[in-house]
Amino acid sequence: MTIHPAEQQALVDAVRSLLEKRADSAAVRRADGFDADLWRTLTEQIGVAALPIPEEHGGAGASIVESALVLEQIGYRLAPVPLLSSLIAAYATDDPALLERIASGEVCAVVVSEPLVPDGGDATLVLALTDDGTVLLEGATATPVRAMDPTLRLGTVDVTTATRTPVPGDPQGARDAALIGLTALAAGCARRGLDMTVEYAKQREQFGRPIGSFQALKHRMADLLVLVESTVSAARAAARGELDPRAAAAYAKEAVARVAAETIQLHGGIAITWEHDAQLMFKRAHALGQLFGQAHELRGEALASYSASR
Repeated sequence: MTIHPAEQQALVDAVRSLLEKRADSAAVRRADGFDADLWRTLTEQIGVAALPIPEEHGGAGASIVESALVLEQIGYRLAPVPLLSSLIAAYATDDPALLERIASGEVCAVVVSEPLVPDGGDATLVLALTDDGTVLLEGATATPVRAMDPTLRLGTVDVTTATRTPVPGDPQGARDAALIGLTALAAGCARRGLDMTVEYAKQREQFGRPIGSFQALKHRMADLLVLVESTVSAARAAARGELDPRAAAAYAKEAVARVAAETIQLHGGIAITWEHDAQLMFKRAHALGQLFGQAHELRGEALASYSASR
């Protein structure tokens, strides 16, 4: 279902307002990778988990565009909530009972390819994408794993004792949703890095002037702006089906890593202290770079697919 741009903006505004109040720096640090109360509020009051679920299964019947817009806001705030995993799960299965569980905000995990699974340690609903289709894993043993990025919760899923039940679904659609969601998170994270860098450059003085007034730094921040806006454009184009999700994710992974590096450099020594949020943004950027494939691998797959289609 296509949602009017005004309704999309209202959704974004509602999520942004909530995150400004509930996902500040202190709250993000306290959550240790998963803020259950924030996730409950996002799902019950705004319905973010239900966005891509058909209305007949308790959802909003929206497109992936709306979920991507929300993920941009979550990426900006580094909010520790499992919306990316929920989005992947929503596209991984067509089973009505499972869709209702996803729409309700149940924490999901989807084994895409990596041994480390986002939200794998907290999930009560675990799916796996295989070459033969989507599989429901009941009784799988999930173990939380400490990540370098304290805003991201990872886990390993031991499927050796799990009951594997095939369920209707679209594994390729779920893989595309994973990359679209990741690109949106990266776009939000990159914008956060740019905004904090520009704000710091306005306040930090050297030789009696704000460092943001120095031409060399203006040029570097202008380059960051181009990277950020390009990443946002890639995320939204992929969500609309106008860009291969693999190409979008490859670009976003490299762009957010560069923005993160420049954020650290332009902040100077303060950026690598535990107290400053620049280090959180840096860690999130590099965590996103490892999920669902390396940038060069995704770019190669996208190019091969393009060549084969000509």
